[in-house]
Amino acid sequence: MERIDVAVIGGGQSGLATAHALLRRGLRPVVLEGGGRLSARAVVAASGTFGRPHRPALPGLQELTGQVLHTADYRSPAPFAGRRVVVVGAGNSAVQIAAELAETARVILANRAPVKFAVQRVLGRDLHFWTARTGLDAAPLGRFFARPPAQPVLDDGRYRAALAAGRPERREMFTGADGAELVWPGGRREEVDAIVLATGYRPDLPYLAGLDGALDAEGSPRHREGLAIGVPGLAFVGLEWQRSLSSNSLRCAGRDAGRIARRLAARLARQ
Repeated sequence: MERIDVAVIGGGQSGLATAHALLRRGLRPVVLEGGGRLSARAVVAASGTFGRPHRPALPGLQELTGQVLHTADYRSPAPFAGRRVVVVGAGNSAVQIAAELAETARVILANRAPVKFAVQRVLGRDLHFWTARTGLDAAPLGRFFARPPAQPVLDDGRYRAALAAGRPERREMFTGADGAELVWPGGRREEVDAIVLATGYRPDLPYLAGLDGALDAEGSPRHREGLAIGVPGLAFVGLEWQRSLSSNSLRCAGRDAGRIARRLAARLARQ
């Protein structure tokens, strides 16, 4: 069986950045997209955060006879024209899709808390420019939060205005379902044609399911700033919330990859 220094699982931006950082440390990485058995002194899981759409156990969803789909399967508003659609979520995708659908359909945006907005352009520049310029997007805030904080919806004014006009209409989360009807707080019932779940994604790491201690009960990695807890030699790069607000972006994944490569190289040198 072939034996290598580090197996990097995933050939996207995180995996390639990690391989580059490992090479600079004098290690021999192999980037894997699938394929056979090999032995490695260390493993880096860099297969991204958008492979497993999150479908929460919402009340009564299993009993609903209407269409239920995740944003991963949403392509355009055309199939929903003239229909009654509920979009679940409070983030950027939820608000943007709900506003797009509301141009041709009757749309409700359902969530557990009011939508929070952030101004998209400040002093003539996109907000991302300022977070990158100030270093906020790469600040190592992950050590202070077990889970990522709620992100506001970036808005140039259109989405706030659309919600204020009731297109889409914002409501509290439904409490159940009966056939084609949703049940809302207070007992109101209303027939709906489709529900779009804008409920995000979870890390897609099925290849680690048999490794004791690597994942928690929900299938998410157990780690501290990218290094696995209780599994020596295992690391993660490109997670949505690894060290910073933008750990799964190209800019910050490169930084995280360099730090992980440095720590892995030091650990392997001691072996």
